[in-house]
Amino acid sequence: MSKKLDALAARLESRFGKSLTREPSTPGELTYEVPREDLLTVCRALRDEEEFCFDQLMDVCGIDYYAYGKSEWTTYDASGSGFSRGVEIEYPHPVDNYDRRFAVVYHLLSIEKNYRLRLKVYCDSEEPPIVNSVVDIWNCANWFEREAFDLYGILFNGHPDLRRLLTDYGFIGHPFRKDFPLIGNVEVRFDPEKNRVVYEPVSIEPRTLVPKTIRRDDAYSKNMKGNKDA
Repeated sequence: MSKKLDALAARLESRFGKSLTREPSTPGELTYEVPREDLLTVCRALRDEEEFCFDQLMDVCGIDYYAYGKSEWTTYDASGSGFSRGVEIEYPHPVDNYDRRFAVVYHLLSIEKNYRLRLKVYCDSEEPPIVNSVVDIWNCANWFEREAFDLYGILFNGHPDLRRLLTDYGFIGHPFRKDFPLIGNVEVRFDPEKNRVVYEPVSIEPRTLVPKTIRRDDAYSKNMKGNKDA
């Protein structure tokens, strides 16, 4: 990581103390976890204080850590097993540590300082997951938060107009949740007799057409670079 980002990290940790917890980041960008109760206070300070000036919210996205670290792809060879989610879910629901299942990630930009920062907050442990809205801090969060609500079912407390954004009005469920069936819950068709669109239970049989395999070659592992026997 550059000296510039190291200096920013030192200022952040000095200013916010235990309100920020550093997380590893493979792209070499600063990433911090923020407690739910401190989210708005930290965000306002990052926007308003002169040494930070994070005046631009670039993106807000949800994350579902359902069965995180328990890979369903267990094979190195193409086979008829190892892609169970296309047919049935094999791991239990709800997850053991539900308060760490859903998170919201914020990508911040300081135009004046030319800094980028990533914040992550874990949602409330109840269902549906809830976190405070940052619309009053960065107005552009309006549609970002609606997207996270639509796709993950995350509620944003204080949002002025939290409605679905990408799916249809009658859509059931949240399609980016890890336990959402790949074939969906309902299908849509136009009924000529009723002269309108109708929603019905899914009639197709769930199946997976494309297996996923883990390739063991130079392109996917630095440790195998130049190893022709791998």
